[in-house]
Amino acid sequence: MVLAAQFMALLDVFIVNVAAPTIRAELSASGAGLQLVVAGYTITYAVLLITGARLGELLGHRRMYLGGLALFTAASLACGLAAGTGQLIAFRMAQGAGSALMIPQVLSLIQRNFTGENRVRALGAYSAVLATGAAAGQVAGGVLVSADLFGTGWRPVFLVNVPIGLALLALGARVLPRDASTGPERTRGLDLPGLLLLAAAVSLLTVPLVLGEEQDWPLWSWLSLGGSLVFLAVFGAYESGLARRGGAPLIAPRVLRVPGMRRAVVRIAVAMGVNAGFLFTLTLHLQGGLGHSALRAGLTFGPAAVAFGVVGLTWRRWPAWTQRALVPGGFLIAAGATIALGRSLADGGTGGWSLYPALCGVGVGIALAFSPALTGALATVRPEDAADASGLLATVTQLGQLIGVAAFGTLFLGRPAAGGAQASADAFWTTALALAAAAVLGAVAGLPRRAR
Repeated sequence: MVLAAQFMALLDVFIVNVAAPTIRAELSASGAGLQLVVAGYTITYAVLLITGARLGELLGHRRMYLGGLALFTAASLACGLAAGTGQLIAFRMAQGAGSALMIPQVLSLIQRNFTGENRVRALGAYSAVLATGAAAGQVAGGVLVSADLFGTGWRPVFLVNVPIGLALLALGARVLPRDASTGPERTRGLDLPGLLLLAAAVSLLTVPLVLGEEQDWPLWSWLSLGGSLVFLAVFGAYESGLARRGGAPLIAPRVLRVPGMRRAVVRIAVAMGVNAGFLFTLTLHLQGGLGHSALRAGLTFGPAAVAFGVVGLTWRRWPAWTQRALVPGGFLIAAGATIALGRSLADGGTGGWSLYPALCGVGVGIALAFSPALTGALATVRPEDAADASGLLATVTQLGQLIGVAAFGTLFLGRPAAGGAQASADAFWTTALALAAAAVLGAVAGLPRRAR
């Protein structure tokens, strides 16, 4: 049930991309306004994720999950009824806040309520939802906008969340285990200075990543990125000092000392960056370069989503001798499949049937790079550290996606604007090579040092 809410929140990241042109036309939104409609959700979501994780630890994961779901559902209704761009931006930010309260609780609830193989299966389902939610957002957005239900245009892309959210609220109130009234994690308190420092660092990082490319990377965007590094360094120094003084830092230092956690952070960030960059740039090529409809472009991602979902749920059943090679092997499969995909589209055509094996290969590769890394990182996390680990990995996942979209999107969009299908194909081929290179780096960067 909690995975259904995870799916819905992820769907909302991508579903609005497809509806953006219709929103702009019907609300007469400016370019900057449309950017904030799309990005307001993502920025708020990324900034508040770790805050949501800590509030779940302090106030109860069930309570925060249901509260976040209620806020997300109400904000979705408000988005669907918005009368202007300003209202829609504000309600999108409220949606992001609801997701940030809700999503960290998903991993925490899995960690606390499942053990052994049941936990592994639940984490496999969680990782599968991450990919299928992204692709399903493209498909659902295309279907709902094309259908123009009752002449409502873009509004159903938000209103579709309302009945689902209400059903999940009713079900969650009945079936989710009640929060314990006491526990050692409740005594840690809220590290407010740490939260503010981290929120500033993440804000200064995410805003230029989301808005910088559209504005041709002005000076403020580079100053903001530099400022994020400064705040991140100050945050690290403050948290280290707090831990030495016996205080309660935002993320318990022992979480970062969990075997394989730091390696998993690198792998997850790279895998999600490659995945998001692939989805974003291929969508731009299919719709902008080849002139595909939103629905056709969304359906193109079906094979990749299915492959990711199947592999994410079944990799634990593969032979034991394959397990240690799954993550680096997955990155290499994704690299090869991305190059094959770029070559199949390099002549400016649709790629024909050769497109679909390559798409499946990307899905298989990213699933193998991501799912075992996530499961391995969380396998030995103690229940009392579940919130810290959940907030950390959820934030890394989101930031990886933002960096992937910004970096690979900027590379793709550097092509001549009036070059037509062939210029778009050339740009995607260059981007595919960069995606493949990033995947190879992911395969190498996560290897244990003695194995190099």
